[in-house]
Amino acid sequence: MDHEAIPTNRKALKINLDTSFYGSFAEIGGGQEVARHFFQAGGASGTVAKTISAYDKKFSDVLYNAGKSDRYVAKERLLKMLEAEFNELSEVLREEKPEACFFAFADTVETLNYTKSNYPHGWMGIRFQHTPGGAPNTILLHVKLLENDALLQQKTLGILGVNLIYASRFYHRTPNTFLLSLLDNLSRDRLRITMIEMSGPDLDYVDNRLLGVQLVMNGMTHAIMFDRNGRVQQPSDLLYKKNVLAFRGSFRPVTRVVEDILHNSLELFRKDEDYTEESTYFFCEITLNNVLSEGKIDAQDFLERVDMLNEMGHNVMVSDFREYYKLVDFFSMFKLKKLRVVVGVPTLEKIVDIKYYTDLRGGILEALGKLFPKNMKLYIYPTARRNSKELVTSDNIRMEKDVALLFEYLRMNRFILDIPGRISNDMQIKSYEVLEMLQQGDPRWEEYVPPP
Repeated sequence: MDHEAIPTNRKALKINLDTSFYGSFAEIGGGQEVARHFFQAGGASGTVAKTISAYDKKFSDVLYNAGKSDRYVAKERLLKMLEAEFNELSEVLREEKPEACFFAFADTVETLNYTKSNYPHGWMGIRFQHTPGGAPNTILLHVKLLENDALLQQKTLGILGVNLIYASRFYHRTPNTFLLSLLDNLSRDRLRITMIEMSGPDLDYVDNRLLGVQLVMNGMTHAIMFDRNGRVQQPSDLLYKKNVLAFRGSFRPVTRVVEDILHNSLELFRKDEDYTEESTYFFCEITLNNVLSEGKIDAQDFLERVDMLNEMGHNVMVSDFREYYKLVDFFSMFKLKKLRVVVGVPTLEKIVDIKYYTDLRGGILEALGKLFPKNMKLYIYPTARRNSKELVTSDNIRMEKDVALLFEYLRMNRFILDIPGRISNDMQIKSYEVLEMLQQGDPRWEEYVPPP
């Protein structure tokens, strides 16, 4: 959908002139950049009931009833801020402004420090009424700040905040327009919106999983994650200092081969000396191309795949990464303890094919350097060649001679490990063949999929 950006000052002025929308602003960490736009636009008395910046941590804890162990730049802190501010606003002004729709805007942010050694990011949200006296709706988002200057990051936060408030007021019935409008007057190289979540009586039609995929489609983030319960999760919160096992596939449908891959790769991972179940996450990763049909999301197909993987107890990730080294680079941002990526032999043959790296100045050498940081291993699931009894592993895959020495180095240093496998009839069947059986009403499909 085409979307025409509205200048930030016009958005702020339009909201100021809409005296039926009245609220408070609570901003921590990045200054009062959002509230400033409304004061500068003129007519702020029609919108602003209160602004606050509880910059001191002790004040923040007391105001928002936070415990000592609570983090300051976190979803939980944002929710406490929104609850406290909205409740206070409603209690103080309910009788004085019975015709007003109240809102509370909040953000808690860590901008770039003096030494430029931290991770600039933040949580931003709004709790708002669509009708006077109605139950409130809540919209939360997480933003990663990309600019290399704290003042520029503050300006980005101010514009994004105005966009969020405006979209909540005027675009909450059209989710994709809502998302696109968040980047009005902002370029995609200034920030990433890595997670968004909508809830409330006027937003109950929204499926947050589809909203997350739209973030990836719109180029607003590279990947979105859902836990095994289907809830959208912020990657930095979920993955920090964890072990991750990732397997890419179409999962359309999940076959017994896929189930065998998942089971055996986890068994191999468990042999690591410091492996612990509670700190390890397994992700079934689906690339963007696998959820699109003629350039659009096939919503029903996608949601059924997520439900199917959740039913089997797996987390799901959707990304726009084509190359595996970009997938590894993404995970590396979260200071993982260990990362394991599972591929089949046909995929491994592509990974070591030099023709896929002509866009890199260092060619395949650069790609492999990015693919194998110290904490990364590639798990290889064997493949049975069609109409053959030969089991193909990392020992006997096809590759060019000039790559063979590089490959052998990786194997000798255990960056590449084979998953134990066997030859069976199941290994000869591909997912698309099972899908055809399903579509044609062929009852044999049940032989090739796990019970869930």
